[in-house]
Amino acid sequence: MRPQDVKFAKTHEWARLEANSSIVTVGISDYAVERLGDIVFIELPEVGTSLTRESPFGVIESVKAAVDLIAPVSGQVTQVNQDLSQQFDVLSNDPFGQAWMIKIQASDTTQLHALMSPSDYQAFIETTEAEQ
Repeated sequence: MRPQDVKFAKTHEWARLEANSSIVTVGISDYAVERLGDIVFIELPEVGTSLTRESPFGVIESVKAAVDLIAPVSGQVTQVNQDLSQQFDVLSNDPFGQAWMIKIQASDTTQLHALMSPSDYQAFIETTEAEQ
């Protein structure tokens, strides 16, 4: 079950706005982790990096593919989850918790309105799979 306090991009990143702040926590969805298969490498930005919405902020590689990670909002990276580079299994076990990737000081939190709700994301996945 996906948490209800996250929004999703069509590129399968999720974003959670922290209460009473403009900090957005970002990760990738359970669906993306499942589709990637065995993950072998993650490259994340450094703290202080400026990000632009819908631009790459890193790369995740599996035995199947290498995929760009896309920023759901513009802003500056305030934290990076360094543990992920040694613990790929946490992506499968806790994609919406311990497997967060970066935290962004969002320059405009209204950019989150362009993302999908959990139910819209599920419908998006079902439509995408039906088209394949």
